[in-house]
Amino acid sequence: MGDPVQLKDEGNKFFQAGDIDKAIECYTKAIKVCKDKKVLAVIHRNRSACYLKKENYANAASDASKAIDVDAADIKALYRRCQALEKLGKLDMAFKDVQRCATLEPKNKTFLETLRRLGADIQAKLKTTFSTDSRVQNMFDILLDEEMEKDKREKAANNLIVLSREDAGAERIFQNNGVPLLLNMIETGKPEMILAAVRTLSGMCTGHKARAMAIIHMVGVDKMCSIMAVDNEEIALATCNLFQCINDSLTGGDTREYGKEEALVLDAAKDLKTILLSLLEMVTSKKVSGHGRDQALNLLTKNVPRRDKKEKDNTKALFTIDHGLKKILKVCGQVSELPDQLSMTENTQLIASVLLNKLYDDLKCDPERANFKDICDEYIKSKIDPNNMDKTIHAVNTISGLLQGPFDVGNALVGQQGIMEMMVALCGSEREVDQMVAVEALIHASSKMSRASFIITNGVSLLKDIYKKTKNERIKIRSLVGLCKLGSAGGDDYSLRQFAEGSTEKLAKQCRKWLCNPQIDTKTRKWAIEGLAYLTNDADVKDDFVEDEPALKAMFELAKSKDKTILYSVACTLINCTNCYDKKEIIPELVQLAKFSKQHVPEQHPKDKKDFIEKRVKRLLKAGVISALAVMVKADNAILTDQTKEMLARVFLALSEDPKDRGTIVAQGGGKALIPLALEGTDTGKVKASHALAKIAAISNPEIAFPGERVYEVVRPLVSLLHTDRDGMQNFEALKGLTNLAGYSEKLRVKIVKEKALPEIENYMFEEHDQIKQAATECMCNLVTCKEVQERYLEDGNDKLKLLVLLCGEDDDDLQIAAAGALAMITAAQNKLCSKLTLVTTQWLEILQRLCLHTNPKIQHRGLVIIYNMLNSDDSELAKKLIESEMLEILTIIGKAEDNPKRQEPIDTARTCLVKAMELGLIKPFSSPS
Repeated sequence: MGDPVQLKDEGNKFFQAGDIDKAIECYTKAIKVCKDKKVLAVIHRNRSACYLKKENYANAASDASKAIDVDAADIKALYRRCQALEKLGKLDMAFKDVQRCATLEPKNKTFLETLRRLGADIQAKLKTTFSTDSRVQNMFDILLDEEMEKDKREKAANNLIVLSREDAGAERIFQNNGVPLLLNMIETGKPEMILAAVRTLSGMCTGHKARAMAIIHMVGVDKMCSIMAVDNEEIALATCNLFQCINDSLTGGDTREYGKEEALVLDAAKDLKTILLSLLEMVTSKKVSGHGRDQALNLLTKNVPRRDKKEKDNTKALFTIDHGLKKILKVCGQVSELPDQLSMTENTQLIASVLLNKLYDDLKCDPERANFKDICDEYIKSKIDPNNMDKTIHAVNTISGLLQGPFDVGNALVGQQGIMEMMVALCGSEREVDQMVAVEALIHASSKMSRASFIITNGVSLLKDIYKKTKNERIKIRSLVGLCKLGSAGGDDYSLRQFAEGSTEKLAKQCRKWLCNPQIDTKTRKWAIEGLAYLTNDADVKDDFVEDEPALKAMFELAKSKDKTILYSVACTLINCTNCYDKKEIIPELVQLAKFSKQHVPEQHPKDKKDFIEKRVKRLLKAGVISALAVMVKADNAILTDQTKEMLARVFLALSEDPKDRGTIVAQGGGKALIPLALEGTDTGKVKASHALAKIAAISNPEIAFPGERVYEVVRPLVSLLHTDRDGMQNFEALKGLTNLAGYSEKLRVKIVKEKALPEIENYMFEEHDQIKQAATECMCNLVTCKEVQERYLEDGNDKLKLLVLLCGEDDDDLQIAAAGALAMITAAQNKLCSKLTLVTTQWLEILQRLCLHTNPKIQHRGLVIIYNMLNSDDSELAKKLIESEMLEILTIIGKAEDNPKRQEPIDTARTCLVKAMELGLIKPFSSPS
C-alpha cells in the first residue's frame, strides 16, 4: 500500500517541481493509507495548496477544513481556506479565517493586508445589496403609484430594465417579489407599463436557466402569448424578445454551474414543447393581432429549423410540420379583401412563406419531403371548390405563398392537372379580387424559364387583356408586373429579349410612374418595384431608372416603410443597377467556337460596361441609397433572409469601390450597417460585407465610421479576410483596415491579437506580392507596442525578429519605413531585443548602416532611433561594438550637419546617440588645447 510519510514527501517534491497533478496523486494515496491524525492533517493541508494552484477552490476549502478539524490553530490551513473561500465568493467566512490568522500572528503583513481588503469588500457588498434592495422596492412603488409624475415613472421603468440586465440586479428583483409586481404592472393595461415589465422580465431570463424556468411557471406561457397577441407592434416585439431570451437560456445559452441548485433546474423539454405548441396555436387564432402573428411566425422561423445543418436532430421541424403546417398554409392563403379573415400586417404572408421554406430546407430525406408535399397537396385539394369561389382563391393564394417559399413544392402543385387552367380561368373572372389573386399566382409561378415559356405562350395575351380592360389600378399594376417578369425571362442576356425592341423601356416607364404616385397605397406601389426588379436586367432600363431621381427617392422611401416584403425587390433592383452579381468570365475563343457550332452565347449590353456602372453608382449615392440600405439592414424580421443580406452586402461593396465615395457611406451610417451583414448570413455575403468594411476601415477615422463599442466588432470580419482562400485584394484591404485600427488604441490592438490575427499577419510579411508584404509590415509596425506582440518577438526558436531586420534591408522605401519603424519601437520597449537583433543575421550591422545613411529622412530617422536604443540597452559590449564600427563616423557626419528643417529629426537623433556614447565613456568630447 505504501508508507504515508514517504508518499507525503514524494508529493512535496512534485509540488516544489511544479508538477501539481502528480503531487495531488501522491497526497491522495497517502490519505488512503494514513492512520496518524496529525500526519493526515498535514497531508490534507498540503493537498489544499495543490487545489488552490489548480483553481479548484471547493476542494481546497474542504481539505483545509479537514486539517483545521485536527488543529484549530493550523495557521497555514486557515489562510488557505480563507483564500479558497474568497474565490468562492464567501467573503464573510473568509474574513473570519484571516481574522483568526491575524490573532495568531499579529505582525504578519499578508494577514493584515488581506483582513483590510476583505473588510472593505464586505462593506461594499453590503452597501450594494442594501441599496439595490431599497432601489428595487422604491422603483416598484413609483411605477405602481398612479398619482406619481409621468417622467418619474418613465425614469423608474428605465432603471428597472437596466438593473435587470445585470445578474446581481436581476436576482435582487427576483428575490424581492419582483415577478408578481411586474405582473401587476402588466395588468394596468398601460402600454408603457407593459413594455417596461416585459423588458425587465427579458433581462431577468437572459442567460439564467433556473430563473427563466421559474418565470415561465410564475407568469405562464398563455399569459405571455396573450401579451404578444395585442395590437401594439412595440409590445409584440418586446414579448417576442422575452420568448427568445427564455428559449436561449433553456436550450444551452446558459453555461453556468449551479452546484446544489442544479437539482432544482429541471429538464426544460416540457416547457419548450409547451411554448412551441402555444406559438403554433397563435398562428391561426382570431384573437391574435397582425403584429402578434408576425412575431409568433418569426419565433418559429428562428428557433424551429436547425441553425447548423451539421446537427442531426431535426425533430422540432418534423413536430412543427405535423402539428402546424396546415396552420401556416392557412395564413398564406388569407385574402384581406374577403370577409372573416385573420388579422395580418403587410409582412405576415411573406414571413409565413419564409418559415415554410426554412422548414422544408430542414428536412433530411425524401420520405420527410414527400410527407411535407402530401400535407400541402391535401390542404390545397380540400380548399378547391368550383361552387365556392372564396375557398378556391384561398387555395390559389396558398400556392402563391408556397411559390415564394419552398418553390419546388409550389411548382409541383402548379404542375398538377387543372391548377394552371384554374389560375388562367380566374384571370377572366368578373370579380376583381379573383383577378388580383390569380395574376399574383401567375407572377410567382413564372420564376423558372420552363414555366415562364408556358405562361408566355398561354398567359401574355391574357395579362395584356387584363391590363388594357381593367380600371382597377391594383390589378393593372399586377398584370403589368406579370408582363415585366415574362419580359425579363432572359436575364441580362442582351440577345435573349422576349419582347419587341423598346417594350421593356415602356413597361419600366409605367412602373416608375406608379412608383412616384403618392395617391396609390404602399402595397400596390411595391409591385412597381417588383416590376423594376425584373426589368432592370435590361441595361437601358437601369440607365433610365438611375437618371430618374424622384423614382429612386420614392423607392428608397418605400424601403424604409413598415412593409418589409419590399426588401427583396429593392435589393434585386440595386443589384441590377450596380451589376454586382457574379458573372462568368467569357473567353473570346470559346465565343467564336460556340458561334461556329451555332450554340447560343450570352451577350453583354454596351451599357453594362465599367464606366456606365460607375455613373450609376454615383447617381444612387446622390439619391440617398445608403440611408435606405441602413434601414433595410435593421429589419428585425424573418423576411430579411440570408439571401437578401447577401444581396445588400454585394450592393454595399459595389458602392464602396471608389475611395472618394466612402466618406458619404460613413456619413449616412453605412459603416454601422455593414457590421451585422459581415457577422451573419451566407458565407459569400459575409465575405462581401467584410470586404466593404475593410475598404471603409482602411481610410476612415474609426471613431467616426464605427462609433462607440461597434469599432471592436469590426476586427473579426477583417481578420476573416486574411485567410489564404481569400483573394489578394481582400487580403490587402483587410491588412490596411487592421493597420488603421491598430494605430487607434491599445484596446483595439489587444482585440486584434485576441482574434488570432498575428500568425496571419506574419505570414503575409513573407508574401511575394510587394503591396501585401508592405501592408502586413505596416500593420505589424502598429501592433508592436502591444505587450503580447513583444512577447512573441522575445520567444526563442522563431525568425520573427530576423524577418523585420531583413525587411529593413529591402529597396522599397515604404516597406523600409514600416519595418524600421517596427524595429525602432520594439527595441525601445524591450531592451533584450537589442542584443537578440545582432544574433539573427550576420548582415545586421550593414543593414543598420544603410538605414542611417538613407536619403529618405524618415528611414534615416528610424535607423538612428534603433542605434540609440542599442546604445541605451544596458549591453555595454553591444554599445562598444557599435562605436568601434563605422557607425561612429556615420553618427558624427550626421550630427555635425547644419540644422535643416527637412532633416532635423535624424540630425537631432544622431546628436543624442553621440551624447549617449559620451555618457557611456566610449568617446571623449573634443577639447581645444589651452
